[in-house]
Amino acid sequence: MSTPVIGVLALQGDVREHLVALAAADAVARQVRRPEELAEVDALVMPGGESTTISKLAVLFGLMDPLRERVAAGMPVYGTCAGMIMLADKILDGRDDQETVGGIDMTVRRNAFGRQNESFETSIPFEGLEGGPVNGVFIRAPWVEAVGAGVQVLAELPAADGPDSRIVAVRQGNLLATSFHPELTGDHRVHEYFVRMVSGS
Repeated sequence: MSTPVIGVLALQGDVREHLVALAAADAVARQVRRPEELAEVDALVMPGGESTTISKLAVLFGLMDPLRERVAAGMPVYGTCAGMIMLADKILDGRDDQETVGGIDMTVRRNAFGRQNESFETSIPFEGLEGGPVNGVFIRAPWVEAVGAGVQVLAELPAADGPDSRIVAVRQGNLLATSFHPELTGDHRVHEYFVRMVSGS
């Protein structure tokens, strides 16, 4: 495959940082706000932001159904933080009217790591990445409560309140999701991993 064209859903959130990270990972990066722009990309990043706002704007801009159709057809998608929530088949602590694109057989809890002032950064071992742990920035971040049999767990964090760990990165087929924001750290290895996924699809 030639250089992949990867869109960043530009409805709300840290769009610019993803565009920079994708370019550093040798992809052509474009903003996506309309269905016709979605039709022109090979893959998509759903950035962090506020998941209920992104959901409402996706419906308002006529993107929700095209997104679901492209995901069902196998388009690679990477969701960070709110983007993880958008890729979840089930949400806990969501609004009653909140919609998702879905596609990953997982249950995600919104704002699971706490409020904005409880944000943190930590090193996370990430399966399939060389070069040691990645730095993850967690901002009002979700975690994955449960996954189906077809979901691969790529990263977990020890729980602060007990012996269990919290799932913070998953992959199912062409869909990738992290609770954290690698695009805010200058470490582009997770984006490189996604670009390899796109090239391999």
